[in-house]
Amino acid sequence: MANKDFLTYEYMSKTVKTREQTRTADMYEAFGWEITGVTPALADSVTMSFKRDRKQPHKQELTRLERQAEETYCVIERLNAAKTKGAMIFALIFGCVAALVLGGGMSLVMLNGENIPAFIGGIVLGLVGIVLCGVNYPVYKKLEEKKTRQVMPAIDDNEEKLALLLEKGNDLLQGGLL
Repeated sequence: MANKDFLTYEYMSKTVKTREQTRTADMYEAFGWEITGVTPALADSVTMSFKRDRKQPHKQELTRLERQAEETYCVIERLNAAKTKGAMIFALIFGCVAALVLGGGMSLVMLNGENIPAFIGGIVLGLVGIVLCGVNYPVYKKLEEKKTRQVMPAIDDNEEKLALLLEKGNDLLQGGLL
């Protein structure tokens, strides 16, 4: 009987957003994982299946680098989310207040149509509400731009750190030493 080489694999699956599929594939391939399948998951996400040889040379070091890369990747994702989070919270609260002011003006106009000062006050209040609604988006964009300028250096640093980790992992796979 012919002597066969028997390989054992370890398996892993990750669910990621569709737009992050290529980046995730690159990250895990740098640590010896091969993509075995990609299946659609919930809206705007996919489940990626991977396998890797259990007897991979330098497996312990690859696993350590992989964990560091995953942590760095998570930091990058949190920083990207932080660019819009504060501005979004402000815009939602400010928008609700502006809509309440507009609604209060409409209520004054509709309920007190015979009372001229209340009617005029309702019109003014409604106009203020409309102006506040119109100002909301430019304020949101300014806050988002400010936060983006603050976090971009940290994102760039973490992107560079991730690239170095991937290069180290790839060097180990190619048989090079750190």
